[in-house]
Formats: sequence, C-alpha cells, structure tokens
Amino acid sequence: MSRIHEALKKAEQERIAPVATDPNLLLVSPTAGELAPAPRPVSPPAGTAEWAETTQHLTGDYLRFDDLQARCAHPQWRPDPNVNVFSQSGLDPLAAEQFRTLRSRLYQFQSSQRIRTLLVTSSVPREGKTFVASNLAQAIARQPDHRVLLVDADIRCSRLHVPLGAPSSPGLTDYLSGKADEMAVIQQGPDANLCFIPGGSSVTNPSELLSNGRIRKLLARLGPLFDWVILDSPPCLPIADASILADICDGVMFVVKAGSTPSVVAQRAYQELHGRNILGVVLNSVEETHLQSSQYYYASHYGYGVREGQKA
Repeated sequence: MSRIHEALKKAEQERIAPVATDPNLLLVSPTAGELAPAPRPVSPPAGTAEWAETTQHLTGDYLRFDDLQARCAHPQWRPDPNVNVFSQSGLDPLAAEQFRTLRSRLYQFQSSQRIRTLLVTSSVPREGKTFVASNLAQAIARQPDHRVLLVDADIRCSRLHVPLGAPSSPGLTDYLSGKADEMAVIQQGPDANLCFIPGGSSVTNPSELLSNGRIRKLLARLGPLFDWVILDSPPCLPIADASILADICDGVMFVVKAGSTPSVVAQRAYQELHGRNILGVVLNSVEETHLQSSQYYYASHYGYGVREGQKA
C-alpha cells in the first residue's frame, strides 16, 4: 500500500476534530527518499531567478526584478494573525515549524528536478489549501534572497487576499480578460521577497479564462524572476479548473484535512490529477497528540506521515 493511500485512509479513519489554533501538517511523498533537508545548490541552474536575470535579455523580452518592484503596486497589507502562523501574535510556533519543514522538503524535490511553479489543491472546499499556500509562501520568502510569487488562481471563489490582508483587485481575472497588464495586478507586500496576484474581479467564465493561454504567458514572463511560483487553485471536484492549471505547473501539492475528507473522495480527486507531477499529500489539521504517537514518532520530528524505513 502506498504512503499516499495510507495518508488518505488515515484522514478518514481518525475522525480527528480540526484544530483551529494549531494546524500541524504532515507531508507524505509519493517517492522514497531521505527526509533530511537538502541544501540549495550554490550555482544557480537554468530556470532559477538568478539565472533569469542574467540571461533573459537574450530573448529580447528582458524583465528585471528591480523593474517589477518599481512598477508593481505596494499596498499596505494587514495579515490576519488567526491564520498567519508567522505573525507575532499568530498561531503556536509548532505550526510555523511544520511549514519550515514542508519548505525543506520542497527544496529536496527542487534539487533533483526542475520545479518552480507549484499548484496547491484539494479534493473539496474547506480542506485548508489556501491556508497552506499562504503560509508556505511566507515560509519561503522569510529566507534571504528567496523570492516567491503567490497567485490566487481560484477565480471562482478567490480568498487568498484575506489571510494576507491585501486588496482583492485588480487581479488575475483582470489580466486574463485583457483589462490589465501584469504590472497592474502584481502586489508587493512588506517582505520584498513576496509578491502576490489576487483573484481579481468577479467573472462568469472562469474556465474559459484559465484556458485562453494568457496565464501560461504570464507565468512564462514572470516565473523566471522568482525561485517559486505558488498557485492556489479551486478543488479538483467537481470542476476542471485544477486540472487545467496542473497542466501548466511543474508540480502539484494535494491537501487533505484530517478526520474530515472521506478517503474515497480524496482518491477520486487524486485520480483527476493522474499523469501530473504530484509531489505529495499534505495532511492538514493533525492534532499534536497524534504527531507524538508511537506510530508517527518519525513524523513528530520531521513533519511527515512516514515511519522510518517505510517503503513507498
């Protein structure tokens, strides 16, 4: 039985009450490998932000990060401390540590394969994908010289601006419909390493906008300026938006809420993403007592729902 299947079954069987103030995470990777964080490569490989700024001028469409900073919006953000684990008055420090662990695991993937654009999705609403996307982006941006572009691609029900305390428009829908250019929809928050594109104005044709090719063009132009581009997408069921977005992303992170999501639903959603590069499953809202249980002793130290020596 694969580790992902075990995680999905565990989420259904435990029936753990969601923890509103201490949403710990478990990352279950579909591939076997060392769990210790891997260091970032010293020399920037092709496709990284540093590489882009020194070579992008060869394409005739040169854009520097300094240009983006000078031309994008700089609104005053008011992050919600109830859902921002890195705020001074926010959640328990253990939650922040889980996101640092998740960050380290992602750098392991990035050290062995080309991954810069990451899609965060779930099977159904209210599993915590927006919470995970927001705090993961902030965990990465807190590292020196690590730039993150966070994109609210859930344009049917955009909510990513709420935890950040950022304006909701102009945003992605305005760009996709041709009403605004990329500089008009990008915001830079208090942390210079974190930029954000909100969902934008309400629209009646979200699937058509996501399929018109403009989001691919947007990521191709802006992506090389960042170390990571994280997209918060709609849930996989019952709409096709997440599948559309997964086709233009390098990797997919699947969020499951412990004690809430039926395993059959999660498995069906997982199959919707068949053929994409699914990096792993994040088990959200895991109680601290469960992290410290004997079965998940390894998880209590490393943040993953995998015991030492377990096979994929």
